[in-house]
Amino acid sequence: MNENYMTGAKVYKNAEFGNWSIEDMLAYFKRHGVMRVSDLHIKVGVQPAFRFDGNLMKLKGEIVTPKIAEDLIFPLLGEAKVAEFKAKNNVDCSYSYGGLQFRINVFMDNDGPAAAIRALGSDVPQLEEIGFPNSVYKDITHLQNGLVLLTGITGAGKSTTIASFLDRISDLRACRVISVEDPIEYILKQKNSVISQREVGRDVPSFAEGLKYMLREDPDVIFVGEMRDAETVAMTLMAAETGHLVFSTLHTRDVTGTITRILDYFPSSRQDEVRNQLSLGLAYVVCQKLIPKKDGTGRLICMEVMNNNYACANLIRIGKIEQLYSQLQTKTREKPDEKMITFEIHLARLVKTGKVDLLEAKKWVNDYQSFIDAMNTVTV
Repeated sequence: MNENYMTGAKVYKNAEFGNWSIEDMLAYFKRHGVMRVSDLHIKVGVQPAFRFDGNLMKLKGEIVTPKIAEDLIFPLLGEAKVAEFKAKNNVDCSYSYGGLQFRINVFMDNDGPAAAIRALGSDVPQLEEIGFPNSVYKDITHLQNGLVLLTGITGAGKSTTIASFLDRISDLRACRVISVEDPIEYILKQKNSVISQREVGRDVPSFAEGLKYMLREDPDVIFVGEMRDAETVAMTLMAAETGHLVFSTLHTRDVTGTITRILDYFPSSRQDEVRNQLSLGLAYVVCQKLIPKKDGTGRLICMEVMNNNYACANLIRIGKIEQLYSQLQTKTREKPDEKMITFEIHLARLVKTGKVDLLEAKKWVNDYQSFIDAMNTVTV
């Protein structure tokens, strides 16, 4: 650790709580819980801001200067990462404090150094606590192969859901689990499975290179932190096709957008091939958002789920992606080849059970008319 930067140094004047160090700011997450306080933003020219129940809340204190920003951010990085940041103006890392794991991105903007700090609980939640709309999570944990995609915007809880799946799989069976992440977020406990977590930039040069090595390391279950480019997507699909259970994420808001995004990574000359790969290798797509609760005590998950049964696989193979939504609307029964749901139907259930306010729900819908239809037809 660079001697000039100390995590306990009281470098920020907080009008409410006295002088704060970066440790005091991280302790704020612990005090209120990561389901309520998800992020801390440090930027020159404004006060530090926490994302509280999805909304930014600035501290009542002094404006951050470039010197204050460095004094708050650099203690979390260590000498090597500080040097990398100064060379590249951008760096990713993780940090543990007070029983919490933090994912950190530090970058340079027009005013100076800035940081986005995301809190992740060190204890992985049980799958039953996530908020699935049905029992589909039980089927996913018993899969032996195929690709399971968790999608949603940044901060939607994708990493938490996947960590819960990997933790449960490690409970249920003895298998080899290998991940490639950027950075490592949840530290998974060694249970019945043997788990290796690798970090891009530290252990492997890239997701694609990490996957290439991984396929020689006898994995049963693979976690690819994010499918960012065509090479990573292609290797992820190949891993799912060759008998591995693969989890990965995308920044997409719904099922049809997820399939379209994957296809868009490739030139039109390859899209028939990729559609065929998807139809064979894809097992589930789970899209999720975190919605503020009606009682103001935090947020809960709303999901859209596609089970890639024969009908869905056929639609993907022949390129009729827009027709997948009707499958999600109708194949909702608790049967192994169904258990699907649209985001709008799940949201309507949350409204009708009093968990989400109607006006709040309308802000989050993907398809307003489908949500109105669901409100008129869904019974709870």
